[in-house]
Formats: sequence, C-alpha cells, structure tokens
Amino acid sequence: MRKILVVVDMQNDFIDGALGTKEAQGIVKNVVEKIRSYKGCKVFATRDTHGSDYMETLEGKHLPVPHCIKGTKGWEIRAEVADALLEVEAEVMDKESFGSNALAERLYEVVGEEESEIELVGLCTDICVISNGLLIKAKLPETPVKVDPACCAGVTKESHEAALLTMKMCQIDFA
Repeated sequence: MRKILVVVDMQNDFIDGALGTKEAQGIVKNVVEKIRSYKGCKVFATRDTHGSDYMETLEGKHLPVPHCIKGTKGWEIRAEVADALLEVEAEVMDKESFGSNALAERLYEVVGEEESEIELVGLCTDICVISNGLLIKAKLPETPVKVDPACCAGVTKESHEAALLTMKMCQIDFA
C-alpha cells in the first residue's frame, strides 16, 4: 500500500507569528518526526499564500489579521519542518484558500489505481486541515484518509476537538 503524507501550512505565522499559538508551537517536533517517518514515501506540503491585498479579500474582511503574505518570514515554512521536507523531497504547493482543489487533484493523479492511504498533519485543524481533508475525501472516496491529532493544532483546543469529531463523522480516521 502506498502511504502519502500531507503537511498542511506549517508556516511561521501559524506557529509563533501573526496567528501563532502555544498549541501550534507544541506540535512542531511531532510533525518533524512524522515527516521523517515517511522517508521513501510521497509527501506533500501546503503553504497558505496571500498577497499584499489580503485585507481587501473576503477572508481578510472576516479575519483582519494579515498573515502568510508571500515572500515574508511569516509565509515561510518553519525552518526545522522545511529541513525535514527537503530530506523526504516533498512537493510543496501554495494555496490561496483554506482548502486546495489543486492538492486534491494532484493526489488523485498520484493515487491512480494504486491502493493508497493518505495522512494529514498540520495547522489549523479547524480551518485548513479539515478543509483539505474533506476535499481529499470527496475526490478519493475509496482511499483511506487519516489525521494525526498529535500532529495538528487548532485555533483553540475546543475547535481542534470539534474539527477532529467532524472529520471522524466524514470517515477521516485517526492515525
């Protein structure tokens, strides 16, 4: 069985920058270890990517905190995570929204007819992890999709737990 890892938005702004939390800081080591455990497997990583016009976007109007502006330190993947992603030759994809149709499509191409399992880790459980998990599950309904709660953090502990429950209800199991 082909194992695929998706690392969602492990960027400085979500860890200790504009939207950082102590919970996000607390999963960095777990995520690095998880990435390294996928050596020899296919690994993808996403980067939340916004332009300088972020505050004029619909998202910016609902979340008026500039973050992950392309080319800034906050947009960059956390250094130790980036190093681990280089070690496993991960494919990095920028995304302009919570979920990435391009990622789901790319996974569909990679999976093809081969029996596969996809695991998600990263930030934020309750926004981008769940959005990508549901898109992937919709695109690949017969492919097991899992999430590792120890390698995810939400905006709050409560919203993290709610997102995990919602994913479980949609047949996204725990790793």
